[in-house]
Amino acid sequence: MPALDLKTNVAVADVKAFSLEFSKFAAETLKKPESYISVNYTYSEHLTFNGTFEPAILLHITSLDNINPKVNAEYSKAFFAFFKEKLGVPDNRGYITFYDPGRVNLGHKSTTFGELFG
Repeated sequence: MPALDLKTNVAVADVKAFSLEFSKFAAETLKKPESYISVNYTYSEHLTFNGTFEPAILLHITSLDNINPKVNAEYSKAFFAFFKEKLGVPDNRGYITFYDPGRVNLGHKSTTFGELFG
């Protein structure tokens, strides 16, 4: 797993193509197999940041075993560069939340990752 939930006020022309590109980028950046990656793109025309409707993002990343202060800064740099290139959103127009719920708090295959991987 990781699951990435992106909200933005930037509409993309081809949501499916963007989502697949974002999925591949997330797998490379987070160093997880793409088969574990889930992404969600939500267009929210009413998303504001700093009191304006200029291009902005909110990204929530839920991932197991690879969220920590050192790599979070690297992830932030990579994801903001991606959003600048693909959506035209500068790095001062959004937030990224990193969250590791712990293996026992994440369900999959009718059980938890704690049961699956110890």
